[in-house]
Amino acid sequence: MTEKHNPATAATAKKNAEVYKFLDFNDKQETEFARRGLIATPEALEIKHADGHVIWSQKAYAFLDETGKAPDTVNPSLWENAKNNHVAGLFQVTDGIYQVRGFDMANVTLIAGETGWIIFDTAMTVESAQAAMELVEAHLGKRPVKAVLISHSHVDHFGGVKAFVTDDEAADRSLPIEEQIASGKIPVIVPQGFTKASMEENLYAGTAMSRRALYQYGPRLEKSPTGALGIGIGMGQGVRGTTSFITPTWEICETGEKIVIDGVEIEFQMTPGTEAPSEMNAYFPQKKALWLAENCTTTLHNLYTLRGAQVRDGNAWAEYIVEAYELYGDKTEVTFQSHNCPHWGKDVIRKYMIDTAAVYKFINDETLALVNLGCTSDEIAHTLALPDALAKNWFTRQYYGTVAHDAKAVYQKFMGWYDANPVHLNKLPPEESAKKWAEYLALGGMEAAMEKARQDYDAGEYQWVAEFTNRLVFADSKNEAARNLCADALEQLAYQAESGPWRNCYLSAVKDLREGNTLPKGKAAHSFGGDLMENLTPEMVFDFMGVRLDRDALKDEAFTVRFDLTDTKESYTAYMRYGALLHAKGGKEADVEIKCSSKALLLLASGDGEKFSRIAEIKGAAEKFGKILTALHRFQGGAVGSFNLIEP
Repeated sequence: MTEKHNPATAATAKKNAEVYKFLDFNDKQETEFARRGLIATPEALEIKHADGHVIWSQKAYAFLDETGKAPDTVNPSLWENAKNNHVAGLFQVTDGIYQVRGFDMANVTLIAGETGWIIFDTAMTVESAQAAMELVEAHLGKRPVKAVLISHSHVDHFGGVKAFVTDDEAADRSLPIEEQIASGKIPVIVPQGFTKASMEENLYAGTAMSRRALYQYGPRLEKSPTGALGIGIGMGQGVRGTTSFITPTWEICETGEKIVIDGVEIEFQMTPGTEAPSEMNAYFPQKKALWLAENCTTTLHNLYTLRGAQVRDGNAWAEYIVEAYELYGDKTEVTFQSHNCPHWGKDVIRKYMIDTAAVYKFINDETLALVNLGCTSDEIAHTLALPDALAKNWFTRQYYGTVAHDAKAVYQKFMGWYDANPVHLNKLPPEESAKKWAEYLALGGMEAAMEKARQDYDAGEYQWVAEFTNRLVFADSKNEAARNLCADALEQLAYQAESGPWRNCYLSAVKDLREGNTLPKGKAAHSFGGDLMENLTPEMVFDFMGVRLDRDALKDEAFTVRFDLTDTKESYTAYMRYGALLHAKGGKEADVEIKCSSKALLLLASGDGEKFSRIAEIKGAAEKFGKILTALHRFQGGAVGSFNLIEP
């Protein structure tokens, strides 16, 4: 059955056409990388279950083979991404490293050892993984599997594992890893905490997630220019394939841990709490190749994913990318990962990594700054925007995650679901609220609606009356009738509350509605931040500086600063990247070189750049660092805020 769709309206066509003006469509780097190294591709790729139903199809996206501009019904940027992900087949990444891409949402990666294959990530389904191996064997010959490595705890990376190893073939997990490798059986190697994270995500809330995933990934949708068109990290999700799991035989626990498998050296970097609770990168020194798991994926990723998952840490995500940049950036010639295409060339790789880190750091820090200025989750989501220098990178476009939802994720991580408006403490269920809105709208005017609200107040429907009148207050804060009735309703809810905090929230809102916000504006009279700030570590100082920065003043700046701490003999390198302040331990050649004590850094955290510049020794492009010093003013750390909560 063909789905019914309307054509694009003139407004939609105009908005999509503007994308061609904003982005550089002559920049074909990602397009070229998506095709580089292609060895073989199926003529018409469809993967079927044993019962005959199609699990995965690239054939369904044949319309993407057409050239030219995107149709009006598709964002031109997404169209380019979908065309790149439609390139399916067997690819050579570098000497001895291969990938099968486009056979599933995620890639299957194969590293050639002396006698067999090391598999890195397995695709989501056994059927997709088996089809991938059939293509590999047809063109590269048959080789035994020597080990299976899984980068993180999401099912699209381990679900196909039994295409490569059965329970009987898996190594004895009681043995040290060297003995597992020597035993002739197949080790299954994962990051620490993998099994627990996999179970929590795929079982505990799995039913709800799978239902929501049908919306996020669109497997039931028709594939067409008016239907499903890729998800940024692939074409979509397979339909009812066979997923499998094998208890791992070895966990990687520390950054720097090294293993040799079938003559291949692998050094691991732990990245927990980034794209997954349990995740790791890996460096292959013989190949000068860096595996970035799902930490850099040629798209802006999710700090919160719409199917539901634990909120991810944008700050940690950025820090782990910078750590990988510091550990391996100078000696890496190709990066590759579990979704999308590799990147080649040292200069390309360094920009790819540092700008990706900068995007997550910018979103994290700007959200926190706006939180401290009194903005709610919805307000931040509608106002936060990346600077053009970061927004125009093809490899961090919003194909999968979005700036708006990543900002909401940061808000949720630090502040939770509650926006501090007491009306929202115990909102009505959607169906009940909708019925009341329909009833009020049918009355046909403000006076009639307010009269009905007074009747509902008399009937004891205080939560609804608070929700309705608070909307009117946000529409017009001078609407005294709405303010007073909202205050009356909240007052009654306070009187009914068993929770002391609920009562306090309600009554505090009543006070503001009746008397206005009487808190003093500007800098607060007192702060709880002094003692805390005195005990910040250098890493915390840099993080806090990043939050306090006026990012708009630095949106065009890209430079490095080295801090040599005279008392601890430690060095740190800070990267100013278009409003995002990244940092890593270790001294690198920099545009600005600063010598100071670790305590002097606390002046930067407090925003006293003038005093810092008097006691620190600053060499190099001091004027660049001066731009940071004058931009540390977004809010007073630890101060009591005075912004509105119950009104705009």
